Amino acid sequence: MSSLSIDWQTPYASRRSPVLARNAVATSQPLAAQAGLRMLLAGGNAADAAVATAIALTVVEPTMNGIGSDAFAIVHDGTNLQGLNASGRSPRGWNLERFKGRKSMPTEGWDCITVPGAVSAWVSLSERFGELPFSDLFEPAIEYAEAGFALSPVVAAQWENQAPRLKSQPGFAHAFLPQGRAPAVGERVCLPDHASTLRKIAATKGEAFYRGELAEQMIAHSSGHGGVMTMDDLATHRADWVSPICTDYRSLRLHEIPPNGQGIAALMACGILDHFDIGATALDSPDSVHLQVEAMKLALADVYRYVSDPASMEVAVSQLLDKAYLAKRAALINREQARPFAHGTPTHSETVYLTAADASGMMVSLIQSNYMGFGSGVVVPGTGISLQNRGAAFGLLADHPNCVAGGKRPFHTIIPGFVTQGTQPFMSFGVMGADVQAQGHLQMMVRTADFGQNPQAAADAPRWKFSYDQSLLVEQSYGETTLKRLSELGHKVVPRPYGSQEFGAAQLIRRLEFGYAAASEPRRDGQAVGF
Repeated sequence: MSSLSIDWQTPYASRRSPVLARNAVATSQPLAAQAGLRMLLAGGNAADAAVATAIALTVVEPTMNGIGSDAFAIVHDGTNLQGLNASGRSPRGWNLERFKGRKSMPTEGWDCITVPGAVSAWVSLSERFGELPFSDLFEPAIEYAEAGFALSPVVAAQWENQAPRLKSQPGFAHAFLPQGRAPAVGERVCLPDHASTLRKIAATKGEAFYRGELAEQMIAHSSGHGGVMTMDDLATHRADWVSPICTDYRSLRLHEIPPNGQGIAALMACGILDHFDIGATALDSPDSVHLQVEAMKLALADVYRYVSDPASMEVAVSQLLDKAYLAKRAALINREQARPFAHGTPTHSETVYLTAADASGMMVSLIQSNYMGFGSGVVVPGTGISLQNRGAAFGLLADHPNCVAGGKRPFHTIIPGFVTQGTQPFMSFGVMGADVQAQGHLQMMVRTADFGQNPQAAADAPRWKFSYDQSLLVEQSYGETTLKRLSELGHKVVPRPYGSQEFGAAQLIRRLEFGYAAASEPRRDGQAVGF
């Protein structure tokens, strides 16, 4: 199997150990992980487990995703690697003139909602890879929604934090604040409208959502609240099977979904960092962190300038991943001084993540999200459909490739990751959390390839995050010496307590000679399970 040795130590402040099993599921909420495990125990495969987990997450972690989310996936079926882009496009009625006078796109209401793609992801994955009947995959989620579930601690905190911002959005309070407040930890939460909608999606394989009764309810609500989404916008949505893009890092190969997502940033950063022997630095040392941060800054500068819907990109993916170009970018890094970086000029030539793997060798990396917590705050009455606000990621500069337009996919933050070694699957993983995701992918790769850490140690380890305002958020568990040295190198260090929401949440499953090692993020309520 893998030629990389595994360090089984768990040196960080975590009470978790990796789960070793022939079949495994890892995600950010235990009840959702159990939903996936139920499918595996019923004779389903990793695709069945992943879809059931994703559906359950819309119920038990609605603060991060919902029926109206978008989704992406990478699947290794035991032989081939395939990607799925189930992000939605903007309503055709959108144009730059509609948002005239604004400095940025709205983040709430119908004018930030693109066509929801998660349901199409569930259907596509089940049709192509699933073994169980599609309706079976909904059973755990429907049970949770109808009978109720006890709210977990991190989700309860997220719910309470987000409620004040969204309580006035149409349908939100009725669906998520039934007692006039957010539910408390351990309180029973029932979502009967949500359950009814899941039944309709299950019975029609998504047709009710995109062309039938549910679609009509969404469009009626849009029309009644100033939106311009149409039945045709929903009916013409499609999830696209795509070839993942990749780059080599040490003896491993990292795979990501191609744009409109930001996964290419992780690939570029790996390609830049490959020019440095980071394994020669000490684990968690300021020298190691500095090199990673500078590589990521270079990658993000290009990604924020060039990445958009592929139909409107000015440069090709191959240009951004060109080895000679990345070598030039790497040469800009100063080991002794943090630097600001502008984008280069290539030469021509609140999210949930889950992963599942089964004994046959199938591995699934899947992510779905509303974007900003509950998303737009819009909930279609009587349906439980909470809608994402992915349209907020569009820009309003006419000459930028990510400028808002009709029928266009926006720049996307959510990215599933997958690693191979040679021709074999090695690890399915993700680090949910907006702009930290590509940065998290880089950190997981470094910990795995350069320092040999096992998946749970990689998830437990302290993290850093480079922010839009050029500050460097660093978990204090790195230690005072590291934080002080990073400041001396010129980074605008902002210390954060371990477990802060800014650092995202990782889930990983690594293939072993026999079975898998699965890990779940200690910063969330999640769980890795297996048998």
